[in-house]
Amino acid sequence: MVDSERLIGEFMELVQVDSESGAERQMADLLKEKLTQLGLEVFEDGAGAVEVGRGTGNLIANLPGNGGKGPVFLMCAHMDTVKPGKGVKPRREKGKILSAGDTILGSDDKAGVAAILESLRVIKEQNIAHGGLQVVFTVGEEIGLVGAKNLDYGRIIAKAGFVLDSGGPPGEIIIKAPTQFSFKAAIKGKAAHAGIAPEEGINAIVVAAHAIAAMQVGRIDNETTSNIGLISGGRATNIVPELVTLEGETRSISPEKAKAQLDHMLEAIQGAVEQFGAQVDLKVAKEYDPINLAPDSWPVRTAVQACRNLGLEPVLGQTGGGSDTNVFNGRGIDCANLGIGMEKVHTTEEFIAEENLVANAKLMVEIIRVAQEAG
Repeated sequence: MVDSERLIGEFMELVQVDSESGAERQMADLLKEKLTQLGLEVFEDGAGAVEVGRGTGNLIANLPGNGGKGPVFLMCAHMDTVKPGKGVKPRREKGKILSAGDTILGSDDKAGVAAILESLRVIKEQNIAHGGLQVVFTVGEEIGLVGAKNLDYGRIIAKAGFVLDSGGPPGEIIIKAPTQFSFKAAIKGKAAHAGIAPEEGINAIVVAAHAIAAMQVGRIDNETTSNIGLISGGRATNIVPELVTLEGETRSISPEKAKAQLDHMLEAIQGAVEQFGAQVDLKVAKEYDPINLAPDSWPVRTAVQACRNLGLEPVLGQTGGGSDTNVFNGRGIDCANLGIGMEKVHTTEEFIAEENLVANAKLMVEIIRVAQEAG
């Protein structure tokens, strides 16, 4: 019952709408129009006021139940894309959809958006029973899950749902994902002339080097990673540098391991600072909570049954990345992240197979059906 050509046509329409992070206005207005035409009540929240110069909020849309007995649940995808995402020119080639090669395609995450829109059309056309649906299209996912973190949760009544934003094939169901901590350490030494009186200075770059050398960085174990991603400081080769800034992160499926790794990295910084008599200003943030869904939780068993009904092999997986799904789970909304088959995302070689676009929409329709039986 999914109209493949309609779906593909709409996906190609969506990817041609510029919506790099922070510039989602045109996409939001288009989706408001589409959702309203499908009979949903649409509200735009105030997430756009979080960052200067944004102005576009998340879209929260409600479709009242039509006699179905299943619970109200959530379907989510994000509106924004990474750069370069302006002027996308999609093309169909041998069963795939690609960009012209000078931009990303934007299947991350407009393939998810298209699947949700098509599933809404199908249940309306076929009068498929449901107990009520909430659709959330977020902003700023690619720049730190900004939209999900600032969503107007007072308007969310769903207690469970599905996010369409994983790179695996249709049938993959992400039930585990890490929590993440980030930190920024401003190490302050003491400036001095490097040629005349270097002994009077405290070289902040050397302090930072000793700190990093004392850290475990990279793959810690099968659940845990860490990284130093940014380092900046110094003014000239003839000045002992007085200030260096380090930025890093750690993430783990296990919150306890993530916290232990964070403490290890901060202790390495503090130890080096004390060794050289420097100072440090530390800022630490918890970026998002983990996903840890039980295989028998409502969204997982619903998605598994829907996959089997369609002949898809359900695969329960885990990922090292974060998504809006992490934020929802941290807010007490049990959500699974579904594989939608996008490939080589965040590159100009990004593509998606047409059959995966169709499978995504079919799966969402089947999830709506199964939700009536799963209760």
